[in-house]
Amino acid sequence: MTLYAEDGTITISITDKAKDKLRFFARKEGLEDSFGVRVGVKGGGCSGLLYTLSVEKDSSPEDKVVDDGGVKIFIDKKAYIYLAGTQLDFSDGLNGKGFVFENPNAKKSCGCGNSFAV
Repeated sequence: MTLYAEDGTITISITDKAKDKLRFFARKEGLEDSFGVRVGVKGGGCSGLLYTLSVEKDSSPEDKVVDDGGVKIFIDKKAYIYLAGTQLDFSDGLNGKGFVFENPNAKKSCGCGNSFAV
């Protein structure tokens, strides 16, 4: 499902499995009543850019904000160009990696999936 930010631009989505895990982490941080997930990128990793992910209480004025089934997603406007259309999932099987970003903008990514290049 394609989701849109408050300004109408395409943004990221979160699978139900990832939402459940984010709610678990929010409860551990004492944020079960109101929280959002901050998704971003920073320089580093073997492919050039690393994904960042954190549970936070509030957005900042620089964020694009979208609500995906009760989970607010905060995306810094500078990171948005790298993340538009991305889906956040959670993998916990035998070879589980934790949170997994499926990013249509990534031209290449490292073997562990934590970094990418555009």
